[in-house]
Amino acid sequence: MELVRQHGFAALPDLAKVMQVSESTIRRDLDHLEKIGSAKRTHGGVFYTGPSPNLAHFERQPTDGWDHKRAVAAKAVELIDDGDTLLLDGGSTTYEMARLLVGRPLQIVTNSLPVANLFTSSPNTDLVIVGGYVHSRTGVSLGPYANDMIGDLNVHRAILSVAGVSERGYFNSNLLLVETERAMMKSADEVIVVADSGKFGRQSLAHLCELAEVQAVVADESISDHWRQRILDAGVQLHIGPQLAKESA
Repeated sequence: MELVRQHGFAALPDLAKVMQVSESTIRRDLDHLEKIGSAKRTHGGVFYTGPSPNLAHFERQPTDGWDHKRAVAAKAVELIDDGDTLLLDGGSTTYEMARLLVGRPLQIVTNSLPVANLFTSSPNTDLVIVGGYVHSRTGVSLGPYANDMIGDLNVHRAILSVAGVSERGYFNSNLLLVETERAMMKSADEVIVVADSGKFGRQSLAHLCELAEVQAVVADESISDHWRQRILDAGVQLHIGPQLAKESA
């Protein structure tokens, strides 16, 4: 894993040569790394998809409910077509989604340094990083510079994570982040909110928008019947990710 992390991408024959083992042994190791989310297999090699050692923001977060985030991310990537232009924000669920998109032919715009780090060694991905004030706790660019840059862009889909969903709409925990996410919404043809079931019925500091102002919501199967119907009644498409097996420790 350290070899793959250092280079971003490694060819299978090169790994076998350096490690002085057979390619079949390397394949088994890569299968394990992919299972735990640290790498993604591709033709002839592997991409590193684990957290950057300098940007390991999500490693410090509690692991409770992470399987729900992974289920949401797995469902959300099914909505993405090769060749899409995507704008990804810096939430933990969008990070999980980004890990699954590494290696696909896409145009990625993001204000998240951890998300951008995943795509820097992906030859099939065009990457645009949004600049601005970097929030130290999350590694996300915020503020007027970020908003102005996003305002000049046009993307097919914006993928946004939220801290809460209530009858009033969607919420996040940072006022500057909400302003930047509103700029993202204006630049996109379609806005998709990704939110695990624990976010529903909760509010946070800053109100982002009303329920009906996005085109789709992706949640996990633990979302209550009330919230399933409430999202549908708002005229928003609802996609449910099935429960996944928990990752190995």
